[in-house]
Amino acid sequence: MKKIFILIFASVTFIGCKQNDEYKKVDASQIKVEGSMNAELTAPPFVPKPVGDRPAKKLIVNMEIIEKEGEMADGVKYVYWTFGGSVPGSFIRTRIGDEVEFHLKNHPDNKLPHNIDLHAVTGPGGGAKSSFVAPGHEVTFSFKVLNQGLYVYHCATAPVGMHIANGMYGLILVEPEGGLPPVDKEYYVMQGDFYTKGANGEKGLQPFDMAKAVKEEPDYVVFNGKTGSLTGDNALTAKVGETIRLFVGNGGPNLVSSFHVIGEIFDNVHVEGGSLVNHDVQTTLVPAGGAAIVDFKVDVPGSLVIVDHSIFRTFNKGSLGLINVSGDENKTIYSGTQSDEVYHPEGGTIQTMPNETSAKAPKAVTLVERIAEGKSIYAKTCFACHQATGEGLPNAFPPLAKSDYLNADVNRAIEIVLKGKTGEIVVNGKKYNSVMTAQTLTDDEIANVLTYVYSTWGNSKKEVTPAMVKAVRSKK
Repeated sequence: MKKIFILIFASVTFIGCKQNDEYKKVDASQIKVEGSMNAELTAPPFVPKPVGDRPAKKLIVNMEIIEKEGEMADGVKYVYWTFGGSVPGSFIRTRIGDEVEFHLKNHPDNKLPHNIDLHAVTGPGGGAKSSFVAPGHEVTFSFKVLNQGLYVYHCATAPVGMHIANGMYGLILVEPEGGLPPVDKEYYVMQGDFYTKGANGEKGLQPFDMAKAVKEEPDYVVFNGKTGSLTGDNALTAKVGETIRLFVGNGGPNLVSSFHVIGEIFDNVHVEGGSLVNHDVQTTLVPAGGAAIVDFKVDVPGSLVIVDHSIFRTFNKGSLGLINVSGDENKTIYSGTQSDEVYHPEGGTIQTMPNETSAKAPKAVTLVERIAEGKSIYAKTCFACHQATGEGLPNAFPPLAKSDYLNADVNRAIEIVLKGKTGEIVVNGKKYNSVMTAQTLTDDEIANVLTYVYSTWGNSKKEVTPAMVKAVRSKK
């Protein structure tokens, strides 16, 4: 037994040593620079051009701190503190061995002093100690880039949590010698949690709420600084067959992100933004103040949904984005719905979905019966998203109560239930941009549930018949 244990231990030790030998740290302090250049800085979701095989250089970074009012959600305003005018701040792209000369400017119209702590910096405070800057001033400091990887930067002026919570964070990428492997598309996505005096969706200019931040109870958890930043016209795009690289960060200040793209599997994940690469990953953890690089190839067309898989954050607080993939379908990889049949576990058999003439179960006949049946269907199918009284969820799912969108076009409402809906709509003056999947309901069930919805909550009292549903279903 002892011999077996020794053999196992020796094998594990050998494998571990072999894995460690695969990573050889470069002594970047000895890398010589050749010339200088101004750094290209980009606002999310875009990133600067790859460094490729360029030599190490003196890289001059010019970054301005701007305090500005922006939109957190539809009708909700917030005063962001920003690096470069965006949340997250400007993306900085370097390579190992670069000597970065950092110019940090605090706009004269700002009210507060700030600084910057770059996690890629080896030195006191990650640069924070040398970069404290008052409004109307500019400070300069330099550092040698010693470690490759994807790193967070943020403000570290007291109270540190408040400065980060107001949007003062971003990413700095340090590529290895020769650069990262090429891909077709690269995007910049960073999560953050925000704390407002008003509740989620409450309109007007909302100040920061320190009490909520201390209790770690955010009103918004979003990608790139606001709800809807990666949906509608702002959705990311790709074509079938392309490889996508996402530089993913988490500014926090409090919450860990469970980053996931629905409908895709990450081929490569640079764990915590470092040199360790994992493969075939479904969801990757991104800690507050941390990052990850994820690569994947898109094989089929459609809308891929970007989420924090702490899922109530996505549908209730805003951490939702889209990658719209165009191109030809590949039925071998993904077929779509092939059949839709009724399952009867007590009978041990599968039967086809009943049609209009089927009489397997009594049908609701009177308007009162149909409304009652529709209410039952609503409770089982629609309740979670649109809520018991049809009020929906702010910034996620539109209201059905007193809905101008619903009442304007009954055939459109039928089509959405039948075929689903993705993209921006305006309901009662508010924009919503999320995904509703197609519902697998019979014509009778759709007619009844819509009749119930139209008959309640101040709607138009429109009666929807199975024949109306059948007519819409027959359209291509």
